[in-house]
Amino acid sequence: MERTPNGTPVGVDDPYEFVGVCDYLTGEGTCRYAFDHYEHDPEFARERASEEYECPVVDPETDDTWVDCPHFRSRNRDRECVRCDLAEKRLAHDDERPLLEEHHLSYARDGETLSHEITIYLCRWCHAKVHNSWARITDDAAPDPEALAELEGRRSRELEELSFESAAERYERGERNDRDKDG
Repeated sequence: MERTPNGTPVGVDDPYEFVGVCDYLTGEGTCRYAFDHYEHDPEFARERASEEYECPVVDPETDDTWVDCPHFRSRNRDRECVRCDLAEKRLAHDDERPLLEEHHLSYARDGETLSHEITIYLCRWCHAKVHNSWARITDDAAPDPEALAELEGRRSRELEELSFESAAERYERGERNDRDKDG
């Protein structure tokens, strides 16, 4: 199993099983990294420019894979836990700890530079289980009861924020309360 530099597991044997396409790949099949970040790797950028920035991995005539690309990056954008499917719920103007955390599946080894960034989202409960060797990302898991309670609490606060009470309704409620007090 893949491990972090500190030796904790990342929960997968092969990080590339969890990638779709490169974040730098455009809809036309070109490499945006070579165009936007020329100064980071001029040789790579010149090679891509000579081929009109075409991504070699998506060319059906090559055997190249994402592993072969020196600047591959795949950061999951789905806002739910890959392991238990818990969805993120953030409230505006709230600085509560997020339910989801970004989890890295690839790390540099033995002093080498990390060239491939591969990340997914895990809820903070699954994230802890994976790094503590209790779980793998591919486990069939349901959200923890604590996670569901936190999610439902956020949903309740969101609905409370969305409720609207007009000034007339507040006045009427106040009048009723005053009558109830007077008996």
